[in-house]
Amino acid sequence: MKTSLLAIYLLLATALTLGAETVVNSKHNLSASGPGTIKATAESEICIFCHTPHNASPAAPLWNRASSGAVYVPYDSPSLTANPGQPTGSSRLCLSCHDGTLALGMVNSRSTPITLAGGVSFLPSGRSNLGTNLSNDHPISFRFDAALAAANGELHDPENLPQALKLDANRELQCTTCHDPHDDQFGKFLVMNNTESALCASCHDKANWLTSSHRLSTATWNGQGPDPWPNHTATTVAGNACQNCHTPHAAGTPHALLEQPTEEQTCLVCHNGNVAGVDVSAEFAKFSNHPITLTEGVHDPTEDLVHGPRHVECVDCHNPHAANTSSANAPNAPGSLAGVAGINLSGAVVDPVQFEYELCFRCHADSTNKGGAHVNRIDPETNTRLEFSANNASYHPVTAVGQNPDVPSLVAGYSVNSQINCSDCHNSNASPSAGSTGANGPHGSIFAPILERQLALTDFNAESANTYALCYKCHDRASILANESFPEHQRHVVIAQGSCVTCHDPHGSASNTHLINFNPDYVTPFNGVLEYTDTGRYSGNCTLTCHGYGHNQVPYPRQ
Repeated sequence: MKTSLLAIYLLLATALTLGAETVVNSKHNLSASGPGTIKATAESEICIFCHTPHNASPAAPLWNRASSGAVYVPYDSPSLTANPGQPTGSSRLCLSCHDGTLALGMVNSRSTPITLAGGVSFLPSGRSNLGTNLSNDHPISFRFDAALAAANGELHDPENLPQALKLDANRELQCTTCHDPHDDQFGKFLVMNNTESALCASCHDKANWLTSSHRLSTATWNGQGPDPWPNHTATTVAGNACQNCHTPHAAGTPHALLEQPTEEQTCLVCHNGNVAGVDVSAEFAKFSNHPITLTEGVHDPTEDLVHGPRHVECVDCHNPHAANTSSANAPNAPGSLAGVAGINLSGAVVDPVQFEYELCFRCHADSTNKGGAHVNRIDPETNTRLEFSANNASYHPVTAVGQNPDVPSLVAGYSVNSQINCSDCHNSNASPSAGSTGANGPHGSIFAPILERQLALTDFNAESANTYALCYKCHDRASILANESFPEHQRHVVIAQGSCVTCHDPHGSASNTHLINFNPDYVTPFNGVLEYTDTGRYSGNCTLTCHGYGHNQVPYPRQ
């Protein structure tokens, strides 16, 4: 054993002559000749800070440092399938410097600590000083075998790891699986080139990653605002890959080892117009928005998707490992929603979603703590999944083709056989589909509830192309005001200044055709009766009071 340990030491010493790829020209050379800012004042030996041929500690290889004896906080996560405990093996050795608890010059072979320049004793604060709380660092000292890979589902079988990545004798992943302390040719003492996260992807096999925009994008920082990648050398999204968002050490938050303190901040480092083509961050500052900052850190991959408390974060709607730029016709989900789970029309979990509305149903269907409706209804229903049920008397054609075979007001491009997405109505007012150049999607809008175009939700607004712009996106204004689909449209909308949504529920009506579901703020019973009866093509009978006047009172007082 002594012979083999000595051979190792001699091999290390011989390696010093090999040039730039050795410890000599790296920050791990703490001797007076070292190239880094942390180095000894006079010590000429290089290996001594870690190794010694005599009086070594029991740890191989000829270890020249004591263990701090620290108790560490290991990485943990609700979705973690590994079982990291206290650091063992080579990781414990690395931490004798990198936990910051022992002086760098305190070695077994010297009776007094080696003096370092500039009054430095311990590893200064920074990413290299991991401390004893390793919860924001990549897990170490756990057995990485085929059973773990199978249980996780997103790990490669370790039997197929590249030769450069080595597990220890106990098949445990250690610091030295990714780092070679004697060779800094790839930077950060990595054992292989990590451009495009080649090292990360050697172990991690994220679903859909190979076709993800975050892997393929060549977008670069435009120089506006702070550098989104200050700790990396690559200049493109594709080049940084995993490390656009994650970091293996000193993460901003332990959750998923994100660079920034929250998921939202991590996403918006790029999606604020500095790297991504459009500024999504501006959408969340608008009057109506998905409130991503109110529930930071709540998202959990293991959460109850059906009845869980409602919240929204970027990763509730987008899977950053799978999202791509592919388009899709309604009702299919576009590439931006690839790889996310949702709820189908039956109320069951689907993973991944096939249709866009299945994602919306995660929060707007059976979840708890939903707020009230934006418009009062005679027959209230806040479960959007039920509002769009194909069993309803009427519904906008989101989950299926609509019930009405005769809709003369539809603009060119739409027919009674068309389907639409939730985002055809709920979208940014600055989106391309709204005629602008901003971000697509229901991130935020100046029109509530996150509407792409203006829609007056209350009565007594003068009719105009802008007042009901959202309705007129699909329904021809001239046709509506010419009473082609209902003989009293102009009277109700122009003369009485009634909102479209006072009579029509845009999502659906379980009992009535033509989306009829009155707003009781304006529509009340007439002589104790409030009802609507469909009497045939473009016609119906109403028994009600509108704005305090009997529906059949002529002339209507507002004309």
